Amino acid sequence: MSWPVLSVTIFLPLLGTAFIMMVRGDEETVARNARAIALWTSLATFVVSLLVWANFDPRNAGFQLMEEAPWIPALGINYRVGVDGISIFFVLLSTFLTPLCILASWVAVTRRVREYMISFLVLETLMVGMFCALDFILFYLFFEGVLIPMFLIIGVWGGPRRVYSAFKFFLYTLTGSVLMLIALLVIYFEAGSTDIPTLMTHDFPVAMQKWLWIAFFASFAVKVPMWPLHTWLPDAHVEAPTAGSVILAGVLLKMGGYGFLRFSLPMLPEASHYFAPFVFALSVIAVIYTSLVALAQEDMKKLIAYSSVAHMGIVTLGIFAFTEQGIQGAIFQMLSHGVVSSALFLCVGVVYDRIHSRDIARYGGLAIRMPAYAAVFMVFMLGAVGLPGTSGFVGEFLVLLGTWQVDRLATTLAATGMILGAAYMLWLYRRVIFGALEKEDLKAILDLSPREIAVFVPLVLVVIWMGIYPAPFLEGMSAAVQNLVDQVQLANGPQPTGLASLLGR
Repeated sequence: MSWPVLSVTIFLPLLGTAFIMMVRGDEETVARNARAIALWTSLATFVVSLLVWANFDPRNAGFQLMEEAPWIPALGINYRVGVDGISIFFVLLSTFLTPLCILASWVAVTRRVREYMISFLVLETLMVGMFCALDFILFYLFFEGVLIPMFLIIGVWGGPRRVYSAFKFFLYTLTGSVLMLIALLVIYFEAGSTDIPTLMTHDFPVAMQKWLWIAFFASFAVKVPMWPLHTWLPDAHVEAPTAGSVILAGVLLKMGGYGFLRFSLPMLPEASHYFAPFVFALSVIAVIYTSLVALAQEDMKKLIAYSSVAHMGIVTLGIFAFTEQGIQGAIFQMLSHGVVSSALFLCVGVVYDRIHSRDIARYGGLAIRMPAYAAVFMVFMLGAVGLPGTSGFVGEFLVLLGTWQVDRLATTLAATGMILGAAYMLWLYRRVIFGALEKEDLKAILDLSPREIAVFVPLVLVVIWMGIYPAPFLEGMSAAVQNLVDQVQLANGPQPTGLASLLGR
């Protein structure tokens, strides 16, 4: 394209931020104008991101729509952005969810509305920038910058324990990233470049690869989050406002998986292969253990938060299978989880706004008073379970198919976790939606408003579209994934990668 479409996608939300900061008037006027500017800006950003997709060639395995400008010439560091078949869908996911978050917060957020909307627009710029960055320093700035607006969203507009949860979230994720910063410096001095495409073809010594891989793992595993580094997530979700939980589950958890795909596998293939059994073990534990923990939850948000850890365990299993189906399934599962888990948190937000309680025992019989809500909730619940015809099925099936080729034991254990997933999601749905309508305040509860329907309809359509016709997504990522698999397998050769090799060490 003749104009910098990626840079416009990245920085357009900051233009909206500037307009919001210039709004003057009384508190009500400022809030109304801030909401409108944020919504229209995020919608415009989504439209521009669709132009990125329209001009993307799925047959090209390399980076496309690249833009470059000198940034720190003395150190050879440039502003460089581009997308490939792996990153483009995460850009679309970020721009798709942001306007829905703003619309979902329209009534729920009533104080410091200007600052709230600014936080979301800045967060959108940082998320999109991170997925587009092709320079390590630029990536790191975006990757860490995301923490600041999310810290504010949880700490200012969250629940009663918001400050504790915000600091826990910040410290967990920042600590792991310090090690990644050290790894980046080592890479820079070793390879003499911060250019990501160049580094993906650099041959790092095997001994160095292992230390670099551990440093990256410390950062990405916290972001995923992998067991046992997941304990910050339930607290953050419970205390975050609804829209904060949506972005946290929908996009921020994908940063870890994206990091593995973009850096650990192509740059450190031998180390990735060496540590694959270790990742398999953690992934299987995450799937089974957090599913059992989810079964014991009494808070709806905590149950969905633990289910997120289990679903992301499936993702890491697929990534480190090093097969085309496994990695395609992992990416598809991340996209599906981004939509489904976001929608489930929005479903919790709908009833929380009415009753101001997230306790599962507080509800029951909502199908009588809220039939439209019950139908929408059912679609997303079945998507989380992985019912054929929904987006959840395609990703899980491909991951199991790809992992079965390298480790049948891990695949079998992960499949039992999926059965537990069906148990806790069906249990949640039965307790909240079915049964007798006995509680007095529930007898007057209202069904979905037109604004809430406008939020849920796009999510429902995407979940069904991805489940029934996944071809546009799988074809879009196919060339890039095949190129990644070739890189890893060429470096490693035909060696065992499963749990059996871990037990044999």
